[in-house]
Amino acid sequence: MKNAIALVALDTPLQEALDYSIPAELNESIEFGTLVEVPLRGRKCSGWVIGFKEKSQFKGVKAIAKVLSSEPALTEEVYKLAEWVARYYVTPLPKVLKTIIPSSLRKITKPKLISFVQKAVSKEELRDLAASLRGKSKAKTAVLDVLLLAGKEILLSELLEKAGTAKATVDALEKMGCLKVIKLPMDRSPLKDEEFFKTKPKVLNGEQLQALNNITQDIDAAKFTVHLLHGITGSGKTEIYMQAIEKVLERGGGVLVLVPEISLTAQAIDRFKSRFSEQIAILHHRLSDGERFDAWHNLKKGKSKIALGARSAVFAPVKNLKLIIVDEEHEPSYKQTDEMPCYHARDVAVLRGSFEKVPVILGSATPSLESYYNASLGKYSLSTLSVRAGKSSLPEVTVIDMRKEYERAKGYTIFSEILLSKIRERKEKGEQTILFLNRRGFHTSCMCQSCGAFVKCKSCDQAMTYHKKELSLNCHLCGFSLSPPPTSCPSCGRPSEMKFKGVGTEQVERALKALFPDIRTLRIDADTTRHKGSHEKLFKEFATHKADVLIGTQMVAKGLHFPLVTLVGVLNCDQTLQFPDFKAQETTFQLITQVSGRAGRSFHRGEVILQSCLVDHPILKLAQTQDFKAFYQEEIAIREMFSFPPLRSMAKVRLSGTDDRKTEEMLNRYRDLLLALLPKEYTVMPVAPSGHLKVKDRYYYQFFLLGPQLNAFRESVKKLKEMLEIPTGYRLHLDINPYSTYF
Repeated sequence: MKNAIALVALDTPLQEALDYSIPAELNESIEFGTLVEVPLRGRKCSGWVIGFKEKSQFKGVKAIAKVLSSEPALTEEVYKLAEWVARYYVTPLPKVLKTIIPSSLRKITKPKLISFVQKAVSKEELRDLAASLRGKSKAKTAVLDVLLLAGKEILLSELLEKAGTAKATVDALEKMGCLKVIKLPMDRSPLKDEEFFKTKPKVLNGEQLQALNNITQDIDAAKFTVHLLHGITGSGKTEIYMQAIEKVLERGGGVLVLVPEISLTAQAIDRFKSRFSEQIAILHHRLSDGERFDAWHNLKKGKSKIALGARSAVFAPVKNLKLIIVDEEHEPSYKQTDEMPCYHARDVAVLRGSFEKVPVILGSATPSLESYYNASLGKYSLSTLSVRAGKSSLPEVTVIDMRKEYERAKGYTIFSEILLSKIRERKEKGEQTILFLNRRGFHTSCMCQSCGAFVKCKSCDQAMTYHKKELSLNCHLCGFSLSPPPTSCPSCGRPSEMKFKGVGTEQVERALKALFPDIRTLRIDADTTRHKGSHEKLFKEFATHKADVLIGTQMVAKGLHFPLVTLVGVLNCDQTLQFPDFKAQETTFQLITQVSGRAGRSFHRGEVILQSCLVDHPILKLAQTQDFKAFYQEEIAIREMFSFPPLRSMAKVRLSGTDDRKTEEMLNRYRDLLLALLPKEYTVMPVAPSGHLKVKDRYYYQFFLLGPQLNAFRESVKKLKEMLEIPTGYRLHLDINPYSTYF
């Protein structure tokens, strides 16, 4: 590659890659995907090598200064995906590359090596040497005895501890030629200390077998097809995934498995690890830099065959990829919303499948409307699992009218009488209960009884939540805390009695213990799962029956399997139904169906109690029977009426700034210019405050637009960059097909 030119995508706002010459001394170090340092206008910049050519058409091409990464972070397949993400989600390519490449791979990092000791001669020779040294050198004899018992090799630190000697003894024996010290990569996998029991494939029923056969045909043909696996809760979707993975591994291929929020899926890891042993690399945001580097490195080299991870794992460099699986494909956590690129991992997974010509499985008991709509058009292959696997059956669902309960209790009550009696019954039988409420804290707000104002965060437009354990009011947007809570109103200044309102999971737990003093409870929400490993610890405690009742937010609605859970209580179904968002009904149906699916997954039939003041709402009636097809028909008709996704594409344009009025004015200018550039078939909505107007002392305004495929929108955004410069201090945020219209 002497005198060759490298194309470098710079970590700057520049859209185009620039030419740089490769110095002779770096020829061997630079390949596709290498992170390098280059000069640019008198300063140093980093960038990724994304191509090569014999010579440049430009004169005075500067040379690459140095290599910044120990090995290329990018593969050509992942780079192709990054280019598409940049175009589709209207985000500069360097920003996309920074998003998808772990920080540990953007610097010189190498696998951590640890010292092992192994025999350099036969066992017989080692025994003879030990015998000759016995009585002459106690330390050397002890080292040889430990090494003989160890087998192949032993950690140097372990050998020294067992022999009770220092490294100098080992060095002396190494010089004698009877042993040698070698360095091997340290296993930094988060699973290295976990114990797993090997499991065998289960016998599939007819529906499962048909779905698996369809997938296997496409694996063998190396054919891109999207298989939408729509199976009711407990229908055995995971077993289909695992048997499909086994077929890929038999053929020497690799697999990418996406699961929602990996930290919540310790059970998923257990299931996969028990079946596939050492072949899994775990990828999620709570890994250390070293753990992440090792996982990425092992996948790229083919040492690990299966990538199991959350959203960003969709970009993992799986060698010889043959299958992609997206479990619970409807989950909102697959969509990145806080910063650009606002990509959806499910959609990127589908595109990756088309690029690499491999089948993609999308699995869910409650598919997203987008996926089911594509299946109805014939774009996806639909497989339906209509019965639960094994001997379990769907739970019996009862809707309780809380208006009558409030009337009976002569005021507000958290629990209906029937729910309390069912909890007591489960406790007596030695069975378990899950209670779901999507609000953490003790009280959800604090109000002045004189003026009626709520105590709000000083930096956000948000009522603060009372946490009794900490005796504080907390903002769930920015983390600001008031401890102790104010005794006089921050708005009117009167020293009136402050009234706490609303119920959170913390209050549910306390109220339940007051009613049943001997009941054992666990609570899982953002407050109890702040530390690494806390999810796994709590779930394992519940799985081993260390508690009778698990109380939690939507974390407990994920794909968990607890055989002793026979009762699920949804304490307030109305929260999500009344949320001001176009997906409110879809989200409610999904949440209720998913959390209901945690009940009765073994031999005992489960029961679900739904508490609501909107008992006649059609969504509750459909969730009661888990009738997804009927729900889809009703919801798609509403979306069609308003031309909402999936019938048309949507984009959200949001601007934030420190001045309320100026931010709104600036976004209105942007909207007016955009409107003039767009074709008439686009619908552009007015500028309005975001669901949270103020967050961390910044004001947020947004508008939405609907169009056929948004290609004209993307082109118009490019033109707008030349027509209107967004001043320093403002942040423009573009979201293609946003998950929510609220914020």
